Amino acid sequence: MPDVAALLDDLREESQELDVLVRELSAGKWVTPTPAPGWSIAHQIAHLAWTDEVALLAATDAGAFAREVGKAMEAPESFVDRGAEELAVLAPDALLARWRDGRGRLDAVLRAAPAGVRIPWYGPPMSVASMATARIMETWAHGQDIADALGVTRTPTARLRHVARIGVRARDYAYLVRRIAAPGEEFRVELTAPDGGLITFGAQDAPQRVTGPLVDFCLLVTQRAHRDDLAVMAVGPDADQWLDIAQAFAGPAGPGRAPRGGGK
Repeated sequence: MPDVAALLDDLREESQELDVLVRELSAGKWVTPTPAPGWSIAHQIAHLAWTDEVALLAATDAGAFAREVGKAMEAPESFVDRGAEELAVLAPDALLARWRDGRGRLDAVLRAAPAGVRIPWYGPPMSVASMATARIMETWAHGQDIADALGVTRTPTARLRHVARIGVRARDYAYLVRRIAAPGEEFRVELTAPDGGLITFGAQDAPQRVTGPLVDFCLLVTQRAHRDDLAVMAVGPDADQWLDIAQAFAGPAGPGRAPRGGGK
């Protein structure tokens, strides 16, 4: 079983690393456009704050969260943007305070959650471990957009293994939201970590496989880079198709990013 406390520690560290990146920005920098169309740095932090607050609601008031899901179903293509826009108008200090408060309260609630509890979400209900992993993935992915906007190169950390794990586990969901039948067999995924170690998923003898650097795979499944710009390779037609549609996040299929150049 996953070590929930360790996962929450990693989430805290991922959030703190991003906090360091933005906390000294001038007000003018907060409106810097990021690679996500229409989203500034303020939108990225606002989205994280909004999602933490929604996750907190899901963990503490299932009825109220169900009403939020109903609103999302009425506008599935715009509800995420709307949540970011509502908070992005806050002054930077107020937005930072809102994000810090929300993530702190969510951390406390998840650490105190009973063993085995399932938290409702926009997709299937999640365990505390899955919720923490999803928040790590989101924090890293939106942090990547901010780093790209600022021209900052981040040092990959061991926390990326959580992003990769949720990307692999969400394989069939990527097919589902596109109304494509998922492959019946699992793939072998072998990823090279920054320290040279190998992170693997799936049966070693699986005929279809995906290989490449851990950070590139994480950029792919969070749709922060086009596969043509990444060194992620597939063996087998189904595995190759998956690399075109992979997404580690719940919700509608994202448009992805246009290729910037480079090769596989």
